[in-house]
Amino acid sequence: MGAGHAHTLYRAGHSPVHTLPPQCKIAAVFCFVLVVVATPREALWAFGLYAVLLAAVAVTARIPAGLLLKRLLIEIPFVAFAVLMPFVAEGARVDVLGLSLSESGLWGAWNILAKGTLGVAASVILASTTELRALLLGLQRLRMPPLLVQIASFMIRYGDVVTDEMRRMRIARRSRGFEARGVRQWGVLAKSAGALFIRSYERGERVHLAMLSRGYTGTMPVIDEVTASRAQWSYAAALPLTALAVCLTGWMLV
Repeated sequence: MGAGHAHTLYRAGHSPVHTLPPQCKIAAVFCFVLVVVATPREALWAFGLYAVLLAAVAVTARIPAGLLLKRLLIEIPFVAFAVLMPFVAEGARVDVLGLSLSESGLWGAWNILAKGTLGVAASVILASTTELRALLLGLQRLRMPPLLVQIASFMIRYGDVVTDEMRRMRIARRSRGFEARGVRQWGVLAKSAGALFIRSYERGERVHLAMLSRGYTGTMPVIDEVTASRAQWSYAAALPLTALAVCLTGWMLV
């Protein structure tokens, strides 16, 4: 994990959120999501306060609202599932705008939308303020199993390699006059996919042999030691601790 690796979700900046060590941000987001999930769905006001907390973090990180909302579109499939729940769920029915909807389905849809949106928003803020390489280092500092960290590292690094190989193969097909217009062209695409798999497998073997020749024994050397002070941990804990206070208040009022 010595070389840098940029990703499209990261937004460069020098805000207080950007400068926090990655392990602090990962732990804060994880705890925040746990608190949100543990909040009773009937405490509607609590989810509004969670949204205000995330908005405050986004403002501190100088993330534009439009960018945040655009990246939240990734949860559209879950929104579609939640919208269907009031129509297909069983139980007591209520009339909403002339439609007979399931009461339990409405609560279930709200539960998914509210908690899912807050979780995705927290993840988007984390990805926007933390480089991918730093996230891996943070997971390593949090004592995540080293093998999983290595797998994630290689997957991220060589994902671009495979994507670039696909791009070159697509250019090669087009230069030979190939266009996928129907079922007859599926055979060529299948052969291309097979060739891509073989090339990727062979590349992986060569990389593994190169690592072994350089003394790889199952663990990757840590070049950058990312440490966090007590003050930085306290600063990162402000979000989940405030959310926990809201959650406990919600349980007492329900």
